[in-house]
Amino acid sequence: MRVAFQVNGKPVEVDVESRMHLADCLREELRLTGTHLGCEHGICGACTVIIDGAAVRSCLVLAVQAEGSEVVTVEGLSTEEALTPLQTAFRKHHALQCGFCTPGMLTTAHALLTDEPDADADRIRSALSGNLCRCTGYIPIVEAVLEARVAYRKTKP
Repeated sequence: MRVAFQVNGKPVEVDVESRMHLADCLREELRLTGTHLGCEHGICGACTVIIDGAAVRSCLVLAVQAEGSEVVTVEGLSTEEALTPLQTAFRKHHALQCGFCTPGMLTTAHALLTDEPDADADRIRSALSGNLCRCTGYIPIVEAVLEARVAYRKTKP
């Protein structure tokens, strides 16, 4: 089955089996390996991508469901020239250790701050609660997201 959608701002068309999950399509067919597969049940959040502005578990979405959508993976958050303010804050606050959960944390936090640039610590914790991390204890992750908020705030006319 042929499916067409945008990934990180670029149009793609790919032949997939109707049962292939978006995570597998991204990793195996499009070679975007930043999207990690952990539990494959939607529990861990490692496979989180942004589809049409919403953070979504790509292991629970069939690739064919992405037809006509705009998908952003962790690779699409930065440019080759520089890290984003969110990624820079993660680095500064040591908000990653093994790095397995980091792509899902970054995409989830990006989707949150895009919609809610003034999210407080409680809201950030709530948004990230579906992303599991075995290394950091979450405190540096929340601190990094709090610091990155300023970059997402829109200037008022």
